[in-house]
Amino acid sequence: MHATRDQLPILFGSDAAGIRGVDWGDQRAAIVSIPAGVDTAPLLEGLPGNRCPCPHWGYVLEGRMLVTYADREETVRAGELFYMPPGHTVMVERDVEYVEFSPPAAYETFLEIAKRNAGAVEVP
Repeated sequence: MHATRDQLPILFGSDAAGIRGVDWGDQRAAIVSIPAGVDTAPLLEGLPGNRCPCPHWGYVLEGRMLVTYADREETVRAGELFYMPPGHTVMVERDVEYVEFSPPAAYETFLEIAKRNAGAVEVP
């Protein structure tokens, strides 16, 4: 199986600011694009601890983001691999695009709440 970015369906948001992805085997493969200045915390309201419940493994293609956990923060930059365990929020410091892999069931839990909250969130 393989696909280009543009062949993946949009699961959330739009082409400029959103998530494109597909389930392959027991993983959701996604390409995420988020503009600078976006704080994902408002999208996560209503999830446990108001944080993403889904683990993500990935690689940042471009940009920089600040990932916040209950007990720490870390900056993830272009050219870096990452693992984000459950319980995080993301603040985008520079327009970011990354590839991520996640368990589909946990991802759907996140998407359901994010879609519900999206109407109240302004994206720059």
